[in-house]
Amino acid sequence: MSFVVDQVRRIDSQLDRLQLSSTRTGSFSITAEEAHDPTKTTRIAHLQNLIKSLSTTTSTKHSLVPVARISETLQRANIASTWEDASYEHELEWLLVSKATTQVYGQILNTILEQTIPLEDDLWYWDDILSTYHFAGLYSIQTSPVRVWKWSQEIYHDVRSRGGQLAVGWSQFYGLVKDAVQERSIANIQRRVVSPLALVRNEGRRKRAALRKIRLVNANALGVLLGEGLGNESVHDDGTQSPTLLGTQRWKSVMSKNIALMDAVIQSVNAAELSVDKFDDSVAAITQDDDFYSLYEPSGEQTANSVNPADVAERLQYLLHTALPSYTANFNASVKENGRPSRLIRYWLPATALLVSSTTILRIFVNRKEEIAAWIREFGQTVIDFWANWVVEPTMRIIGTIRHNEDSEVSIMSKRSLESDRASLERMVVDFAIKNPDGPALNETQIADIKAKVREGDLTTVLRSYEKDIQSPVKGAIVGNLASALLIQVQKTKVDVEVAMSGIDSILKSQELLFGFIGLTPGVLVSIGAYQWLRGVFSSRKGVQQWARQGRMLLILRNIDRILTGATPTEDGEISYKDHGLLLCEVHLLRQAASGILPRRIFQDFLVEIDELVDVRSGLQRQQKVVERIRWAYSKWFT
Repeated sequence: MSFVVDQVRRIDSQLDRLQLSSTRTGSFSITAEEAHDPTKTTRIAHLQNLIKSLSTTTSTKHSLVPVARISETLQRANIASTWEDASYEHELEWLLVSKATTQVYGQILNTILEQTIPLEDDLWYWDDILSTYHFAGLYSIQTSPVRVWKWSQEIYHDVRSRGGQLAVGWSQFYGLVKDAVQERSIANIQRRVVSPLALVRNEGRRKRAALRKIRLVNANALGVLLGEGLGNESVHDDGTQSPTLLGTQRWKSVMSKNIALMDAVIQSVNAAELSVDKFDDSVAAITQDDDFYSLYEPSGEQTANSVNPADVAERLQYLLHTALPSYTANFNASVKENGRPSRLIRYWLPATALLVSSTTILRIFVNRKEEIAAWIREFGQTVIDFWANWVVEPTMRIIGTIRHNEDSEVSIMSKRSLESDRASLERMVVDFAIKNPDGPALNETQIADIKAKVREGDLTTVLRSYEKDIQSPVKGAIVGNLASALLIQVQKTKVDVEVAMSGIDSILKSQELLFGFIGLTPGVLVSIGAYQWLRGVFSSRKGVQQWARQGRMLLILRNIDRILTGATPTEDGEISYKDHGLLLCEVHLLRQAASGILPRRIFQDFLVEIDELVDVRSGLQRQQKVVERIRWAYSKWFT
């Protein structure tokens, strides 16, 4: 939504408030005679439905009614050329044409705005052509077929004008062509002094100057329409919403004046020979001879008594079907002549190279068809295996860990290994102590005490025998218990190792979920990286648009500051209509860029700043302060 839509909504809401307020005061209500007349009642209901169809409240998405729908509504209204004073039907007809005028005003503003903004891209194109000889040479190559075609047409028409035809003989026709070429070569001999690149750069300067003039004229038109039209009436002075004017007819006079202003602006824009400095004078001269404009007065009584709603509807139809299409056609013709070349001209060279080499490329693909198919299959299988082994399987393990699935437990030793080895060690030590007692035979209490010590890692009984036998190793190994003591200590070492491993195993089990996510991380990172890369490849245009909304906001704000800095204020401290129009174009771009970046609540505050920025009545100094406030208040989203 742009500021044009805001203007239309504001004006339309004021017309609605005017009707409601007038109804309460009795000046905009149906009479008893009209209420009891079935024909007039039907006519009034029909007009009310048409008025609703032109209201901005009928659609939340599009506040600008299409041109075809406006024209159809005016035709369906079938407004008569005669009217009865102070009748409710007559007031509804005026309200209908006022609603239509508001929509036409919005359509003209939107058309000029939408056609002016893209001119900046064409100006950048010519700036690039003029910036370096490389771009100028490329442009010369791109447009060479067009120049050859135009030169051939000139030769052809010159020969035809001399009566040259193939029917009179090939030699005579060839002689005429030769003479025409020689004459043109002599006529263009002065141009040979200048290099071809200089001619191209001169053409670029000429077209850039023409585009700048079109842009400034359109900007001036925007400034006049907003400074003198309905937008100015709806914001400043009393406008159509003043309570003191509810009983008067000023709103009718305002609508008639605005129709004349729109017509004058379009006529001035269509004047190709008109300079920017004389635009305001041209609009003033045209409006002075317009009855709709000359009848304007604060009370509006003269307009209400002299202007028929049917005449207003006819004038609106002229604007919709003649003036606006004529402006669009002239603008498109000027841009086509002076704008950047078409895509066919800009890209015919690489397209031709691709077409010429297409047979070679096709031959390569055909000869290596099997290899390419194998590469594609292997690549696809690699992607599938990677997804299954490094993403799906680790994910299933994590899910199993969360659910305490036994198959997903992390372990470095079997579950019952420590218990069995420890029980074996106890039996070995007990048997050794029973067979080699230090005194009398061991009772049950002593055996239980030995088992308890073994569980705590105490092998005193075995170590005493080991210490005694180690003094005579050979004898102890043959007739003693040295071998048994050594084997028991080996078992003890095994148990100690398993105890340590059991501790490590407990740590691993407590961190099963962490290890699961660590195993999943590489696959997820690679998948995200591939997705981001593919997204960047296939949505590069969207990325450019995102950059245009974010990165260009600061550039647009810079352009706004340059416009205000270079503007020459009037005696009242306001900027000119031309600067106002240029400001509106930049503000429109800034608003569109900010709508997709700023949060909704902050964007509403931003719109308040924008409205204050485009308010020329506040003065140049205040507008510059608003720009400075926007720069520091919203700097977070400008970079």
